[in-house]
Amino acid sequence: MRIHSSDHSWLLLAILVILLSFSGALSSDDKEKKTKSVDKKKEVTYDGTSLIINGNRELLYSGSIHYPRSTPEMWPNIIKRAKQGGLNTIQTYVFWNVHEPEQGKFNFSGRADLVKFIKLIEKNGMYVTLRLGPFIQAEWTHGGLPYWLREVPGIFFRTDNTPFKEHTERYVKVILDKMKEEKLFASQGGPIILGQIENEYSAVQRAYKEDGLNYIKWASKLVHSMDLGIPWVMCKQNDAPDPMINACNGRHCGDTFPGPNKENKPSLWTENWTTQFRVYGDPPAQRSVEDIAYSVARFFSKNGTHVNYYMYHGGTNFGRTSAHYVTTRYYDDAPLDEYGLEREPKYGHLKHLHNALNLCKKALLWGQPRVEKPSNETEIRYYEQPGTKVCAAFLANNNTESAEKIKFKGKEYIIPHRSISILPDCKTVVYNTGEIISHHTSRNFMKSKKANKNFDFKVFTETVPSKIKGDSYIPVELYGLTKDETDYGWYTTSFKIDDNDLSKKKGSKPTLRIASLGHALHVWLNGEYLGNGHGSHEEKSFVFQKPISLKEGENHLTMLGVLTGFPDSGSYMEHRYTGPRSVSILGLGSGTLDLTEENKWGNKVGMEGEKLGIHAEEGLKKVKWQKFSGKEPGLTWYQTYFDAPESQSAAAIRMNGMGKGLIWVNGEGVGRYWMSFLSPLGQPTQIEYHIPRSFLKPKKNLLVIFEEEPNVKPELIDFVIINRDTVCSHIGENYTPSVRHWTRKNDQVQAITDDVHLTASLKCSGTKKISEVEFASFGNPNGTCGNFTLGTCNAPVSKKVVEKYCLGKAECVIPVNKSTFQQDKKDSCPKVEKKLAVQVKCGRDKKN
Repeated sequence: MRIHSSDHSWLLLAILVILLSFSGALSSDDKEKKTKSVDKKKEVTYDGTSLIINGNRELLYSGSIHYPRSTPEMWPNIIKRAKQGGLNTIQTYVFWNVHEPEQGKFNFSGRADLVKFIKLIEKNGMYVTLRLGPFIQAEWTHGGLPYWLREVPGIFFRTDNTPFKEHTERYVKVILDKMKEEKLFASQGGPIILGQIENEYSAVQRAYKEDGLNYIKWASKLVHSMDLGIPWVMCKQNDAPDPMINACNGRHCGDTFPGPNKENKPSLWTENWTTQFRVYGDPPAQRSVEDIAYSVARFFSKNGTHVNYYMYHGGTNFGRTSAHYVTTRYYDDAPLDEYGLEREPKYGHLKHLHNALNLCKKALLWGQPRVEKPSNETEIRYYEQPGTKVCAAFLANNNTESAEKIKFKGKEYIIPHRSISILPDCKTVVYNTGEIISHHTSRNFMKSKKANKNFDFKVFTETVPSKIKGDSYIPVELYGLTKDETDYGWYTTSFKIDDNDLSKKKGSKPTLRIASLGHALHVWLNGEYLGNGHGSHEEKSFVFQKPISLKEGENHLTMLGVLTGFPDSGSYMEHRYTGPRSVSILGLGSGTLDLTEENKWGNKVGMEGEKLGIHAEEGLKKVKWQKFSGKEPGLTWYQTYFDAPESQSAAAIRMNGMGKGLIWVNGEGVGRYWMSFLSPLGQPTQIEYHIPRSFLKPKKNLLVIFEEEPNVKPELIDFVIINRDTVCSHIGENYTPSVRHWTRKNDQVQAITDDVHLTASLKCSGTKKISEVEFASFGNPNGTCGNFTLGTCNAPVSKKVVEKYCLGKAECVIPVNKSTFQQDKKDSCPKVEKKLAVQVKCGRDKKN
């Protein structure tokens, strides 16, 4: 075919257009590849010393703060206080069952707004560690796994199981793609520097044998294949597959951690437990800040460069989110308490520790380690950079009873019992883990004047079913019955008794015996309430047993199975069961009657009030409320209105007079309460229940309580506001002056001021000032903040001196020495090593 010249020109033009389009497509593809790939210059890497971020080694002080355990309104202040406490990193779990409560329906709003939470951390100039799960434990219901996962055919959790891996991969990619979309990874210029997949898997791995090992390898490949430019860790997983970093959880990882499983991996501490989480029935639990500080200093002295405090702020298990038997209040003894307030001295003493470690930064990251052991009880660990003056030392006394002398580089040091002194220049002690210089506070719960007006309670009582249609031949398992939509599941059955079964002996009655796998149970026979029983966190199973009166003919037995959250740990969680497992009547004329498998059982899920939503304003009119009579049966709903407590301080409700149930304020789930489960000390484990200010309106707030037990006294409930206006100091005259006196310049530790001396600092929160000196003694006072008493030795002018330095001030500094408190130069007890104990009260000026 001949081509005319005009046709030829047209053809050349067409070819040129195609080539240009193809070229454009290529450049567009290249751009897309560039946006998808990580910036290798910003990629976070690591070696045997530390993580390397933007080309720099870092010492990382991290704290766990969980976004669903506080409110978005609280996040900015909590994060800000964490940074002021010396943290540079925030660690959080990602809660699968919060984000995907229904299969395929994801939620990232309100308390689930993970992106907003991370961006607030970024705004504060801090890093983020993202602990992805899929399983997190965290004393969170079902360990963070959504309930619907249990009902996936053929599923086994946390093992080499195709359905579980498919759903896990989908969830992981949704979360990580969302983080990538928002450019939140450090390789994109964002704050996320570290990720974690799985959680403490070694605790269950042996149960799954070879499938467990395969699962861990698969999980590692899954996250590394996404090439996000950050390292990944597995905690308590010493066989973590390369390039995964194995990390430590525990209280004393400086001694218990065997170390990284490869020389090119750093020593990371993912959970340093700041206290013990509490379950209902527990007495108070604490971990001293001296012990925490000792453990951190020891870990850093042994090549550690990252510690995470679990928790730094515990917060609140709102609604029904806590795991079985776990209290609504979570890790309240952390450096920031449940309300986000600084728990002193835990907050301040750790802040000083971070300052001291920062002065050692260059030596720790670039120096060569050395170890000396002067005695069985003492140890010297130090780092020197050859050819420079860079040197930092940790002098440790492991004697738990007495101080020890240590000679180091020609100088003698006295180290208090079980403590570590930090010398950032190998000469100057700037901090000792056992000597607390920071102030102390005592938390006060003040009864609100505004909120506690006469409550006009109205009540609605649930109907106890005597017979529910059903054809189950055994009582249905309670987790499967409720499907995590409620804590409550009903069981009914009927049985016939003839005259021969009824005992003719005077005073002799048959006995109803119910064995349950947990968690709690209420029982009725022929409409009469027989009572309740419950297990505990340590022993879920229990037996309810009671003599009963039967009637000839048909009898009706009703049981209410009660959950306190799903399990949060262990292998084969998808096959964990609870609820009544056997029901029998003993002592009948014909012998024992086993109702478990001999009768048909009817089942019903939840309370009528739950289904109608009467915990919120829009559901109130769906039932007929009665006036509170003063003595109500169990399974009663109580509702009233109250004004918000005065001020903007944190608020809580004290559930005095109540038994067990759930609380809502303006439709928001405050959490489970359980006042009738007493600790060995004879007290409820938790009395106050946090109501975030964002739940409240200025006036007419709706309070709804569902109470399981009869004859409670809601009139004893009250609202409180929380402050830490009781501020104290408790310092020994020979303590090391505050680390705040020191800085590092030109590789040398230098004093900021000419006069470095020991002082006691007291500081009120917000705009408050010191209004009263409640106690002061320079001598040998006894007690703790909020409970000081005089000892046998006391300088008489103690209170006048403190008033001179502190009254009317928001913050004051008191010199701690004999010349300040013994102005007449007389020492009535010269052989006593003195301590200064001070307690002041903070308040606002009347005009404010």
